[in-house]
Amino acid sequence: MYLLQLVVAAMLVSCLRQTGAGEFLGFTKQRTNSFTNTGWYSIVRHPLYFFSTLFLMLNPVMTEQWLILTVLATLYFVIGGLIEEKRLVVEFGEVYRDYQQRVPFIIPNRTKPEK
Repeated sequence: MYLLQLVVAAMLVSCLRQTGAGEFLGFTKQRTNSFTNTGWYSIVRHPLYFFSTLFLMLNPVMTEQWLILTVLATLYFVIGGLIEEKRLVVEFGEVYRDYQQRVPFIIPNRTKPEK
């Protein structure tokens, strides 16, 4: 399980590199008139939330407290993703709506993404 967590952590780092860790953490404002929709973002709209949830679920010692943390964090990610989606629709309009139609919200599909 630790090995799987390590793999998921590497995927999280990959996502952060794609979006820019400084912007994600709020240190920089490099907003452009586009959003990231390549790499992990072509498979799922919120890969950071997906991989974070997966990382929590892969804990080899699942105590009651860890389970509660995992459930609450997952709820937080879903609610945060929905709020973020509203902001992105306002910011990018129809382009983002098209992206929403092509790419799943938090849980990736097994099918190949459309171009």
